[in-house]
Amino acid sequence: RRVHGILGAVAEANIEVDVIIQNVSKDGKTDFSFTVHRNDYARAVELLRTSVLGPLGAEEITGDAKICKVSIVGIGMRSHVGIASKMFRVLSEEGINIQMISTSEIKTSVVIDEKYMELAVR
Repeated sequence: RRVHGILGAVAEANIEVDVIIQNVSKDGKTDFSFTVHRNDYARAVELLRTSVLGPLGAEEITGDAKICKVSIVGIGMRSHVGIASKMFRVLSEEGINIQMISTSEIKTSVVIDEKYMELAVR
């Protein structure tokens, strides 16, 4: 119900959502994170603060406009073990902190600070 309350309001505002991550903490509260296009960021944050925060009883809305998504994509990811691990190792060796991770059978995406975008894709 709460996820729909968040994403429904965003969808009604015609804002496209990309990466979605939900975690439940030990104290029973849920952390819900998602990304939107940079052009929609300010509008999405304002919408959440005015229309979602109170009705859903959320503690806070936080965001970061200076992030980017880097992905590795390929059908071979299903049959080759360790590709995502190699990506994570390389990012770690470069001192790049991963803020979010999303995976599928053929894609692994990470959200990182935009200042590391050029370095990450090399």
